[in-house]
Amino acid sequence: MRYELTDDEWTAIKPMLPNKPRGVPRVNLNGIFWVLRSGAPWRDLPQAFGPYTTCYNRFVRWRRAGVWTKVMSAFAGAHDAAVQMIDT
Repeated sequence: MRYELTDDEWTAIKPMLPNKPRGVPRVNLNGIFWVLRSGAPWRDLPQAFGPYTTCYNRFVRWRRAGVWTKVMSAFAGAHDAAVQMIDT
């Protein structure tokens, strides 16, 4: 499906993601990346990714815990200074 992470991308970020299983099975994390990459509202998340509220709540919980900052810092540190990005 469009906007899903590749196996190589999953391999890179998996060690940085929290893994605290609870009573309810985890939803597909690709749902979070689908929303972030597509720019669509959370309510438009395809049903294949599970309930949009679950994906949104996990995204917010991990944001508050600093997980996304850790992931982005790791990726930024893995590239040399010659790599630059401009977002308009």
